[in-house]
Amino acid sequence: MRCPWYFGWNIVIAAALLTLLSSGLRMSMGVFFLPIANDLGFSRSILSGIIAIGMLFSGIAMPIAGYLVGKYGTRFVLLLGTVMIILSTIWSAMSRDYWNFLFSFGIALSFGTSFVGAVSFTPIVAKWFHKRRGFALFIVSTGSMAGIAVMLPVFAFFILLYGWQNTLVAFSVFFTILAMPIALFIMKDNHAAIDQREQAAVQTQPVDIKLIDVLKTRPFWQLSFGLFTCGFSMNLLGTHGVPMLVDHGFDSVTSSTGIGLIGLVAIFSTLVLGYISDIVQRKNILMLVYLVRAIGFIALVLASTKWQLFTIAAVGGLVWAGALSTSGAITADIYGVKIVGLLSGLTYLGHQIGAMIGSWLGGWAYDNLHTHLVAFGAASILLLMAALSSYFLPKNLK
Repeated sequence: MRCPWYFGWNIVIAAALLTLLSSGLRMSMGVFFLPIANDLGFSRSILSGIIAIGMLFSGIAMPIAGYLVGKYGTRFVLLLGTVMIILSTIWSAMSRDYWNFLFSFGIALSFGTSFVGAVSFTPIVAKWFHKRRGFALFIVSTGSMAGIAVMLPVFAFFILLYGWQNTLVAFSVFFTILAMPIALFIMKDNHAAIDQREQAAVQTQPVDIKLIDVLKTRPFWQLSFGLFTCGFSMNLLGTHGVPMLVDHGFDSVTSSTGIGLIGLVAIFSTLVLGYISDIVQRKNILMLVYLVRAIGFIALVLASTKWQLFTIAAVGGLVWAGALSTSGAITADIYGVKIVGLLSGLTYLGHQIGAMIGSWLGGWAYDNLHTHLVAFGAASILLLMAALSSYFLPKNLK
């Protein structure tokens, strides 16, 4: 007799919750940006550089996390990442100079949040699901969008009352309280209890291949380029979206609300996209995601009224969460689940290289060219190229 509640959904919900917190911290750099810069005396270029270096090390951490998940399991990586987060946030709060802040906030914290992110959760979800893999991974990605919607205004509120240092430490304590029991009691890599619908679908999975063979295939590099663009655009917005809107005349609350609205809308639209992704070709979903984002980035820079800002944010939120989850599902569809953790880590490395460049370019372009149009325009062009590249991906296996 099949259990009425499939345990795999517990993993999906727990992964979404932790992704909400870890991604919420990464994507809320905009509200931390000016308080940190003013308190520590950093210019926008210097702080953007620290964040950019952090994005690079976050990308370096992802293949490592993927390898460790494959060797030791999700639980081990999750616990290790949690320890990294709490130690690095305390260190960051105590830092008063460039080098300490670079190593604590820029590097150590980036490693911690990468270990508790999509690259660690994609393999375990892909193992527990096949027939409904797209929907399951999209649910996990709702955590990322909820992180923008929930954590950005929460951080803005607590930073105003208690300062960025106390807010950062309080976050790490709260995160640890949630992450420890989830790691110990929910994250089970053994999927022997897989239900009948998923078990029947597993028989259709492609044969797993070696990493060296994957690197010789075009789809891997197409997915990597798309995620490079995703990282460039998302972290440009996460780091410089609020400062850009403030520079364009919006107050800080309206700016934070506008960016947060993207995540709020994405929470619900992601579930719809996830359902559709198990019915239609996933590459078409991915192409749509990049195309709508490309239009949204230019529109956001040109917004001059509140209704324009909120309308653009709402439309952008409809497709904001699709890239990571769809790319992860396509990777598992094409190459199988045996090395999906490592492959996800490598493609997410491209994501973080893009994040590094986007975070740096946003600060450099404003300091030197006194405009946000260069960075946000570059994001729009790259997103259009990613949409075109996604169109030529092979049909995914169902």
